[in-house]
Amino acid sequence: MQYSIVFSSPTGNTEMLAQAIQNHLDGECCYYGKAAQAPLTADYIFVGFWTDKGTCDESIQDYLKQLHHQKIFLFGTAGFGGSQEYFDSILKRVQTNIADDNQIVGQFMCQGKMPMSVRQRYEQMAQKQPDRFLPMIDNFDKALSHPNEQDLQSLIQQLDMIS
Repeated sequence: MQYSIVFSSPTGNTEMLAQAIQNHLDGECCYYGKAAQAPLTADYIFVGFWTDKGTCDESIQDYLKQLHHQKIFLFGTAGFGGSQEYFDSILKRVQTNIADDNQIVGQFMCQGKMPMSVRQRYEQMAQKQPDRFLPMIDNFDKALSHPNEQDLQSLIQQLDMIS
């Protein structure tokens, strides 16, 4: 099997997932890295993203729109988590960038840690709106340990389903 792993990961969370994929898969990894130089064909293309405004970031949107007749596995991270329904809604929005002639062979999402600047911003806003922002601070703190070993094992289980 020849495969490419294409991802965007400013915080390193999605790259952790990309590394787990590369370490787990047999076959030839013909590309590993950012979307800008990524090839558009392989037996499988694993496309990873961080969540930006409820979907994948722009570089991944642009890359996905170029793919045709490919087997695609989507993977991503989101600062907010705890709900598979939330992750599914993100994945559904990401899929709108994929042409119908492609096949989505799998997908995986988990929570990812956020930069401390986000927590600091939430703390400032919580002074004025505690009911709204204290839960966001709690979520931020829960996200600090993600992706964790359990997340990586869940990803590997999803990979094993396509082999």
